[in-house]
Amino acid sequence: MKKVLITGGIGQIGSYLVDTMHDNYDVTVLDNLSSGKEPDLPSNVSFVKDDIRSPIARELASQNDIIIHTAAQISVAHSMSEPLFDADNNVFGTLNLLEGARSGDIERFVYISSAAVYGDPQYLPIDEKHPQNPMSPYGASKLCGEKYCSMYHHAYGLPTVSIRPFNIYSPRQDPSNPYSGVISKFIGRLKEGLPPIIFGDGSNTRDFVSAHDVVDMITLLANGAGGDGDVYNVGTGMVTRIDELAQILMDIFDNSMDIEYKDPMTGDIKHSSSCITMAKAIGFEPKINLYKGLEEIIG
Repeated sequence: MKKVLITGGIGQIGSYLVDTMHDNYDVTVLDNLSSGKEPDLPSNVSFVKDDIRSPIARELASQNDIIIHTAAQISVAHSMSEPLFDADNNVFGTLNLLEGARSGDIERFVYISSAAVYGDPQYLPIDEKHPQNPMSPYGASKLCGEKYCSMYHHAYGLPTVSIRPFNIYSPRQDPSNPYSGVISKFIGRLKEGLPPIIFGDGSNTRDFVSAHDVVDMITLLANGAGGDGDVYNVGTGMVTRIDELAQILMDIFDNSMDIEYKDPMTGDIKHSSSCITMAKAIGFEPKINLYKGLEEIIG
């Protein structure tokens, strides 16, 4: 079996990767458990509690055939208040793993970036050539990780590839987390018998992509699809208004209360949608439509 290291394997994307890969790969999970979650992994999965900036993480990166790097400081708000902390985790953590991989003999290093690297869209849908003007330290640190991956490919021949997921959702998002996505926040309110709260007039649009589809794309890349040094958007290519999302969820919950509207959030991007032509060219096809994905979350 090929040996796979999944950083952040207790998190949302990482845990689904473990579920998908553990039967066919020798999987090791590296996670510092900063999320507060305890590991609940299949018996054939190795677990190492440590930080991606550690010497142990660097050594693990040198010992595996495939590295899937999902671990990160993911809060935009936290990055705004503590940009040094954000960079230390996301930039130096990624660089530490790349250095480990450089001393090994890896087949693929898959880096999970973010659509936050684009900033305020200059045109829609957003393709991979769209200017990258991140509006937060988080977006900047993710872009920096991409650039290091690309540089390690060109300078050292390391087989790296990066993805930029758009708005990920799944049942494993935590609605109690103040930094969770709008879907989990809406559902959290509706489960309490309260209406969703929309910041702005509800006309903002987003490309919501299921974690299962993101995992499908990562698995394709881990198995050698795509070009070394390349970057791929991962979304659905579909857009949903925030007020439409709220109404769909209210219908599912049979909640007829009026949606609450509040002032727009400062710096919130008005519209976002992905061009996934490059991803489709290597075999990616999103399978989970939004309604089906929402039903899975609600159960």
